[in-house]
This record gives sequence, C-alpha cells and structure tokens, in this order.
Amino acid sequence: MERTPHIVLLPAPGMGHLIPLAELAKRLFLYHNFSITLAIPTEASPSKAQKDFIDSLPTTINSMFLPSVNFDDLSEDVMVETRICLTVTRSLPSLRETFKALTTTTHLVALVVDLFGTDAFDVAREFNVLPYIFFPSNSMMLSFLLHLPKLDELYSCEYKDMPEPVKLPGCVPIHGSDLLDPVQDRKNEAYSWILHNSKRYHLAEGILLNSFMALEPGAIKALTEEVDLSKPPVYMVGPLVQNLSSDDGSECLRWLDDQPPESVIFVSFGSAGVLSPEQLIELAMGLEMSDQRFLWIARKPTEKAANSAFLSIHSSDENPLAFLPEGFLERTKERGLVVQSWAPQIQVLSHGSTGGFLTHCGWNSTLESVVHGVPLVAWPLYAEQKMNAVMLAEEINVALKPKVGENGLIVRDEIAAVVKCLMEGEEGKRVSKKMKELKDAAAKALTEDGSSTQSLSEVACKWKSHATM
Repeated sequence: MERTPHIVLLPAPGMGHLIPLAELAKRLFLYHNFSITLAIPTEASPSKAQKDFIDSLPTTINSMFLPSVNFDDLSEDVMVETRICLTVTRSLPSLRETFKALTTTTHLVALVVDLFGTDAFDVAREFNVLPYIFFPSNSMMLSFLLHLPKLDELYSCEYKDMPEPVKLPGCVPIHGSDLLDPVQDRKNEAYSWILHNSKRYHLAEGILLNSFMALEPGAIKALTEEVDLSKPPVYMVGPLVQNLSSDDGSECLRWLDDQPPESVIFVSFGSAGVLSPEQLIELAMGLEMSDQRFLWIARKPTEKAANSAFLSIHSSDENPLAFLPEGFLERTKERGLVVQSWAPQIQVLSHGSTGGFLTHCGWNSTLESVVHGVPLVAWPLYAEQKMNAVMLAEEINVALKPKVGENGLIVRDEIAAVVKCLMEGEEGKRVSKKMKELKDAAAKALTEDGSSTQSLSEVACKWKSHATM
C-alpha cells in the first residue's frame, strides 16, 4: 500500500464547482505531496468542457467520473440545486465502491466535498476518513448557510417578505430578496436540500473557504474568531482560480492588442448566463451610448434564462448577433467587438487593455477579476450572485451596480451611465484603485509565507497526523 496520504475531492456537478476544487488539488500536491483523486458525480455523460479540463490537469491528479445517476423520476421544472444534490446523493454507492478500492491501494485520510456534498460524510466516516468542506463561494454566503437553520426556525414567512434585512456577523445587511435563488421559495424542494446540507455543516472537521482575509475582513474575522463550538474551524485558502494559459491566438485577444491600456470593458455573463431579448437590446444600446470600447461575449437571448453554471453552455444554430439592434455592429465597429458564446476569460482579464468587467458576479469570475485587478459592473443573474453583487458594491467597494427598473429591465441610459462612470468617472477610479490593492493582497496571500498558504498548511498537518494514527 502507498503510504503517501491520499485525499478524495468530490465536486458537485458543474464547471464552477470543479475548477476551484481542481486548483486546490494542484496546491495539495505541489506544496504537501498528497496523492489525490478527483471523483466527479455525473447526471449524464461528461461534457466536452469537463473532459478537456480534466485532460489539462497534471497527471499526478487522478480523475474519475462516477457512473451517471438516473433522473427519470424527476419533473423537468425541478430546480437545478435539487438536481445537483440528488446527483451527489445518488452517487454515494459508487463513491463507497471507490473508497473500497482506494483503501486497498492508498492511505486514504480525508474526503473534501463542496457545499452540496455533505451526505458523502457518511461514507467518509465508514472508512475512518476525515470529512471536510471546500466552500467555493465567499464568506457572506458561508455565514448565511451556517445561520440558515436558525433563520428557518425564527421566521415562517418567505425571506423576501421579511421587514428587516438579514444581518450576518461582519457582513453588510442584505435584504431577503437578494438572498440566493433556492431559498426564495421555502416550499420548493431546493430549499429543503439547502437547509439539509447546512444542518450537516457542523459534521465537518473543517471548512476550506475560497477567499482571503484582505478581501472580506469583517465577515472572515467573524467566521474565524466567533466562539461557536458547533461550527467547524474555517480556513482561508483562496483565491484559487485557474492559472493563466498561453495565448490561444483568438480573435478577441488580437483585437485587444490594438486597444489603448485599460480602455476596454469586458462584458460576459459566464458559461450559463443569458438575457431576455428585451434586455439584450437595452445592453447593446447602453454600450453604444456609453462611447466606451467594449468586448462583449454574446449569446442567443431566451425568455427563460439559464439559472446555474451546472447547465451546459447555451447552444443554438441561431447566431446571437442576429438578435442585436439593426445597425449596431456597423455603428460600433471602430470601438467594439462582439464575440459569439465564448472567449478565453483569464487571458482577457489579464490583458493590459482591459479596464473593466461587466459580470454576472459568479464567485470564480469575481476572484479572477480580483487576481487581475479589474474593477466591476455588477449584473447578477442567478444562484447567489445577488448576494455577491451587494457585497462587492456596498461592502468591498470594487463594483458599481446599475439600478433595475420597475419592469425588471436595466435600461440603456442606466447601462451607459454606469459603464461610462466605471471607465472614466471619479467613482470608477476609486473602485479601480481598491481593486488594484486587492490584486496585490491576493498575490501576497498565496506566496510561500502568505496567509492562505499557511492556512492550507495547517489543514495539511492535520491530515498528515491522521495518516500516522
């Protein structure tokens, strides 16, 4: 049997969960020489994006897709969080078999799941393996989930109907309507799953959080210093984002090469974010009216937007450019570029010509912005993104947040004003300065003596101690 301590990482389905956990795997191998297995639950055959990503990982990280689970019993309208949780729980028999095999060939010491995977703790305990949570979002979201069981007992109404905002320790107050999507309907099964997992967080030996002290000092201080024997210790190990890959020669990078420094606003809503046809028109006209250079990753609009990065990248035979206002591309061709569906986001954000990012506020994209020092326009769409947007705009002060109109649309005049303010205005300069400070702090946190590196070392020492028992 191999005596090197072995760690199993169990991401929830979706690239947004897989990518940061894989980055954690890299650091565990490089800095602590653990052997690692990524065990990936699946609902269907792995996507090309998943396969390509797995193929890009170092050969020292063993990756396996668990057998697909069956969802024939689910209705089509079930919320994505329910599907994610069921994918994990229905994969537990396969995980148990994986553990049986690994215990004969490795020295298995720890299981790390993400926020939807706490049912896998039962398998870990069967094999005397330490259960941990890797939390891929931020400290406000973690604090909310740790407090959710108590909030569920205290209030019987829907959270959006609460007269006062939710006040979490060290966090900016947040209105119930801005809480994550799956808690907006307490009768929905998705809420039951979120509550179920949050009640099991105390069973973890520790929680690894993809953030760092300088980014969220108030909330992190409350999480790490608050005396609560029912809460596992929290370790800051972020920001864990994908490393910069080589220039792939894409059109948008060549276009950026010809633009002035920090003059372009990058517009992208992540791998699953889509707008309504009306909102797409307003965004196009707002970008045109702003007179700013822009690089926009556009997708075909839909009346019913995707609601999670768990979903596949939107695909259609229809060209999304056909839905833009008539004459828009011609009128903006000297200062804008619209690209269909995808762009190399890491390379775009790290490019010297990029000066702003209009984003859906997914936490991976947010951390990538921080690492590269790019200030934000916060445009949340789904999941916990409204919470992130409130924190980024009102607490950390690295984002400007456009106002949503009574009809649910962000209108062109508002878009133009916010984009122009970010790229040229005094408030834009202020948030840009703050983001550049956080860029330096993020780099420092991940140095050999940095706070996140040291925090991960503390966890690694506990795992190695368990290996000698």
